[in-house]
Amino acid sequence: MKLKTWDEISIIVNKQKQKGKKIVFTNGCFDILHAGHIKYLQEAKELGDILIIGLNSDDSIKRLKGKERPINSQTDRAVVLGGLSSVDYVVIFQEDTPLNLIKHIKPDILVKGGDWKVEEIVGSDIVLSYNGQVKSLSFIEQISTSLIIKKIKELS
Repeated sequence: MKLKTWDEISIIVNKQKQKGKKIVFTNGCFDILHAGHIKYLQEAKELGDILIIGLNSDDSIKRLKGKERPINSQTDRAVVLGGLSSVDYVVIFQEDTPLNLIKHIKPDILVKGGDWKVEEIVGSDIVLSYNGQVKSLSFIEQISTSLIIKKIKELS
């Protein structure tokens, strides 16, 4: 299974870095997976050797998005993400941001979708402090989980 604990991911990251592998990290809710997510994760994977996703826990999504979210549980979201060939590992974090997880993993490359400016990406200052890279990847307009949920509600 691609879902790992914080301790497990530390061991994996250390071993991979010793082999000279580049670690790419991104994070998000990934509540209802859509084409925008898939393209984004494929683009992220192309930047390095190992793609790790920090996945917001159910509780953190409720705090960030409201009591009606998430639609899918953190376990289900982790299984779906883990089924993608572009994703190597998934780690769930409980906080509202992945800052502590970024400090823990110390990725070589930190990425977010194109709707984020590099300086707004949580943890960018940390990654840049050790000469890592921070990138804002492409963004597909009019595709989002919120828009999908809105459309479903309109059809109901």
